[in-house]
Amino acid sequence: MDSEPEKKSTFRKSSKSYVQYTGLAFQLAGILLISIFAGKKLDIYFGFSKPYITAILSMVALVGFMYKLYLDLMKPSE
Repeated sequence: MDSEPEKKSTFRKSSKSYVQYTGLAFQLAGILLISIFAGKKLDIYFGFSKPYITAILSMVALVGFMYKLYLDLMKPSE
């Protein structure tokens, strides 16, 4: 009977990390979709024949997300 609270505690910790990383995946997808959409609109607005702004915005968004991910992972867990 003593191991049952330990199992619940372990389950809560694992499900909390699962939800956290799933949220990060959705954030990455959302950030990239928004940057691609905005980049395409700006490429059309400025009349570029190739998607220069789309590529630049996507790379900036990806680097920014990786920095945010680094900060989140280095934060001490509660």
